[in-house]
Amino acid sequence: MDTMLFYLEITGDYLRQMLPCAMAAALIFWALTPWRSRRLAAQGLRSGPWREGALLFLLLFCAGLAGLTLFPANFWSIWHWRAAFQGTEPLFPSVDYRLQLQTIQLIPFREISGALFGPWRFFMLLGNVVMFVPLGFFPPLLWRGAHWYRSVLTGLCASTGVETTQFLIGRGSDVDDIILNTLGALAGYGLFLLLRRLAPRFTKKFRCVKAESLHG
Repeated sequence: MDTMLFYLEITGDYLRQMLPCAMAAALIFWALTPWRSRRLAAQGLRSGPWREGALLFLLLFCAGLAGLTLFPANFWSIWHWRAAFQGTEPLFPSVDYRLQLQTIQLIPFREISGALFGPWRFFMLLGNVVMFVPLGFFPPLLWRGAHWYRSVLTGLCASTGVETTQFLIGRGSDVDDIILNTLGALAGYGLFLLLRRLAPRFTKKFRCVKAESLHG
């Protein structure tokens, strides 16, 4: 029970650190909504409430994921900003790239195999998979031209970009994270296929439709 509470606490901390970037993304989304509506209307299309909600969720998630992964560790925590304003630690810590080169992990499946023998490592392994599921699920749900390789490519490119950036900002870089993230995106595409098979009419609610069909 204590272990489960610890994992929930860690998950909650990650979600809190995603909030600042997610909130900024929400403001951008709402500011651009009139422009997007006019652009679609010029094509005789409209985006319904289901699609708008899914688009908003995807944007919030991507922005939150960027905030969590593309900044130094604990960058968005309250204590970090308090310490930065008090001058007790820098807002952006310096990076020793010689040390970074020594810590980078380029051996495939080494960390994955180790995760099978420890609950914390397994939790992180599972998190790396789940974290990229939305990147494989929502794009084919929202846009046409869905194919599994698109989701794989999305997960691979996004994860490679994250791991490269983390090397540059002094965080850990691990090839196994790329593998797990890519698998997560592929799993997301699998969930999309399952939903489309079980509820094909429901999935159509997430696509743009002709303007008059929303009134008919």
